[in-house]
Amino acid sequence: GKSTTTGMIGWILHRAGRNPTIMNGAEMKNFISVGSTFAAARIGDGEEFVCEVDESDGSIALFAPRVALVNNISLDHKPLDELRALFRGFVSKGETVVLNLDNAETAALVTDLKPGQALTWSLSDTTADLLAGPPVCSPGGIAFPVKARASGQVVEVTLKVPGLHNLANALAALSATIACGVGLADAAKHLEEFSGIRRRLEVVGTANEITVIDDFAHNPDKIAATLQTMHAFAGRLLLMFQPHGYGPLRLMRDNLVDCFACGLRSEDVLLMPEPVYFGGTVDRSVGSGEIVGEIVRRGRKALALPDRSACGEKLVQLARRGDRILVMGARDDSLSQFARDLVQRVERIGKV
Repeated sequence: GKSTTTGMIGWILHRAGRNPTIMNGAEMKNFISVGSTFAAARIGDGEEFVCEVDESDGSIALFAPRVALVNNISLDHKPLDELRALFRGFVSKGETVVLNLDNAETAALVTDLKPGQALTWSLSDTTADLLAGPPVCSPGGIAFPVKARASGQVVEVTLKVPGLHNLANALAALSATIACGVGLADAAKHLEEFSGIRRRLEVVGTANEITVIDDFAHNPDKIAATLQTMHAFAGRLLLMFQPHGYGPLRLMRDNLVDCFACGLRSEDVLLMPEPVYFGGTVDRSVGSGEIVGEIVRRGRKALALPDRSACGEKLVQLARRGDRILVMGARDDSLSQFARDLVQRVERIGKV
């Protein structure tokens, strides 16, 4: 949720008149305009610099933020022991540290901080500084109350982006902007205007009652959140998941198998091409076939195909009215064009 939370924080501060500079890892729909060719960043003249920082290359260690925010810590780019050390160093340099009490790894960081340094949020832990109440979900968004523990203030939040993961992102963004001096009610009001991030459950188009969705999910936690959101509403899922490298696939092998085996429903179908390959000497001992084989052995429908083209052919062949086609993966900008092409192909064949 880094890019979405960064976009939410940036938008709240922008609408609050703070004119922040924002550096994000993805395009923010609110800042896309006619003639604009780049919406992943904006330059402002305010005091705040909102930046998505990344643990994958270790650059997170270079930052000493006034407000440090950690949504969650989970297996992705590095082994967990390395991630814990990186994030522990990151939060130690923050004046205020915004942490998720619903993630065991981030909750554990609270004990390393001074009294009053942490600002916490949760969907269930009543000790959190910001606590969300029961949500009301719809295909186009989610609504929920938020209570501030210190003041007892309760505000209603309505998002135009769906899913419990976006509820969590919103709590993080509200916490961070409160730390920047924006009132809870004002922050919640501005957040209602947030339009989302490109390639985050982005509906590309619908043809013959078949909807194609483009999504950045590429690790077990992100994939699980996407599947949970999609399964809140009717329709079979046809998924194409393109792993973002042989190294990540090898690192996350068991977790990916568990994620799909538990997250897919009996009618869903998963297609996997081989991982993105950028050349060089890389250990290719684990490929998509190994992952798919384990998922099938655990009772789910999955196919390993040689490439993305073959996946596209199979998706069009399988699709029927009411299906959702989900294109998932990272580190490959051409996935979005692949999703757009699928809409056109489904429209041409006139499935019934």
